[in-house]
Amino acid sequence: MKILDEIHKEDLDSMIVLDPKNIAYLSGFNPSSFSVLVIKDEPLLLTSKMEFEDAYLNTTIPVEEYKSLSEIKDYITGKVGIERNITLGAYKKLKISSIFEVKITDAVERLRRIKSNQEVQNICKAIDIAESAIKDVDFNSKKTENEIAAQIEYNMRIRGSKKASFDTIVASGKRSSLPHADISNKPLNTPVMIDWGAIYNNYCSDTTRTIIETEKQEEIFEIVLDAQKKAIDVIKPGIKASYVDKVARNVIKEYGYEDNFLHSTGHGVGLEVHESPSLSKSEVIKLEKNMVVTIEPGIYLKNEFGIRIEDMVLIKNNAKVLNKIKKKI
Repeated sequence: MKILDEIHKEDLDSMIVLDPKNIAYLSGFNPSSFSVLVIKDEPLLLTSKMEFEDAYLNTTIPVEEYKSLSEIKDYITGKVGIERNITLGAYKKLKISSIFEVKITDAVERLRRIKSNQEVQNICKAIDIAESAIKDVDFNSKKTENEIAAQIEYNMRIRGSKKASFDTIVASGKRSSLPHADISNKPLNTPVMIDWGAIYNNYCSDTTRTIIETEKQEEIFEIVLDAQKKAIDVIKPGIKASYVDKVARNVIKEYGYEDNFLHSTGHGVGLEVHESPSLSKSEVIKLEKNMVVTIEPGIYLKNEFGIRIEDMVLIKNNAKVLNKIKKKI
């Protein structure tokens, strides 16, 4: 297991993994109830009786029935790694700090940043499902935002998506100026911002398109598109993720809309729709080959409208855009 090499680099002898997505990544088993993966020279997966058979069929790691967190100390050795997002309650129940030397580690997250060929294939399939789903949607002005979102999610499900990778965003008219607006039962207005994604073999997609109508909307659309293109053009292994954000932000700043770009330029995508790295001002991580990230600049004019364009990018020697759907739909 690659994770053993990673934790050994940090002088760790074993690691306790509680995050379900990390367990899925390392073991192949995607738990729906509480499970524990113990990483050591002879790893062990502990899961509930309800999911025992499912775990046994989906992993090559030995499986035992989970009983209590306090018993985990019997399975670990030496210097122990724990995940950064472990809850205080879980940490207290582990009762290991008085017995073992404990260190917080991002070892699993570091591995998850770099996608295998199979992971990329799963992500591409999730993108294909999502794009196919939206092509069959009738954006009739008599329909509500909620109806459009429901139609998109239904179309993704019947095409093979386990579920939407996040709650679909359909925000129209003035509501499009809210980057993560909840859907409403209001009839569609323009512009219409749609942010949606599918899941295939547990891997996510994440795309945004904005349907525009007026000359002012077209003007803002072209600025956002310019920012996205220039950000994608600078992507290559070795540059800081924060630099990509800077490039996109500078384009929008040149047009006088710096204060209307309200979020980071992008983020990693994989088993979760938001993963490391963040393409933000403060991110120190350098981009590497086979990372998959979004590039999604936006301009949001309060009480008027908002425009966002988001595509998913695979990093090779430069950026390969994985989306096929047109920027304007």
